[in-house]
Amino acid sequence: MTSFEQRRQDFGEKLRRFRDEAGLTGRDLASALGWPHSKISKLENGKQTAEDQDVIDWMDALGASESSARQLLDELAELRVSKAAWRAQLRAGHKARQLQSFDSEHAATRIRNVEFGVVPGLLQTADYARAVFRTQAELLQVPDDDAEASIRVRMQRQQVLYQGKQIEVIVSEHALRHPVAPTDAMLGQLDRLISAIDIPGLRFGVLPEFRRLPNITMNGFIILDDLVQVEHVSAELTIEDPDQISIYHRLMDRL
Repeated sequence: MTSFEQRRQDFGEKLRRFRDEAGLTGRDLASALGWPHSKISKLENGKQTAEDQDVIDWMDALGASESSARQLLDELAELRVSKAAWRAQLRAGHKARQLQSFDSEHAATRIRNVEFGVVPGLLQTADYARAVFRTQAELLQVPDDDAEASIRVRMQRQQVLYQGKQIEVIVSEHALRHPVAPTDAMLGQLDRLISAIDIPGLRFGVLPEFRRLPNITMNGFIILDDLVQVEHVSAELTIEDPDQISIYHRLMDRL
């Protein structure tokens, strides 16, 4: 059982306790809400993730206090944020993680990405990506035996740029000036970004240095339809809570 599944099961148990305290059976609550009994069972047993409206309707039907409902909604928002350590993800190699990104990006209809310290993966050259992989592997103390295979998959990921999707990419000027890779690789990377301007459907921009930003920005992030991924030094957050996702969209709009 993953940590997410365990937390969802714990959340379902809280829903069940509120129902028990109200003196209702699962069938009673299903009837009151006009839901199939199977939905009650799935939510209580952690087989299905509740929506905000599910929790609101559930607590209303039980006559629960507004503060109790708000607490559950806050817990649901936290439930929709999962964290995976990079070392754990990379035990199977960088290639496996790149294949995950390949699948999620090609399934998405809209991609929005902003980075402050590195050129986004969808626009990296092979030489630049090689330097990034090696630096990350050294920091996390994981092997980079599959670096070349990982680079090939990262280059294949870039096919998504030519599939007519809505793609917006923002990178800071700092990331372009910081020598992540040797000089020749950095020059090649800049040339790649210049050519990317002409890709149909891609909106690409640079945040200039010494310009006041509309908001304080702590980390880069990528929005893939209805989820957000945020990379930290040692872990990656996946956010599926609609309220939090709307904040990231708002920040991207402002940037």
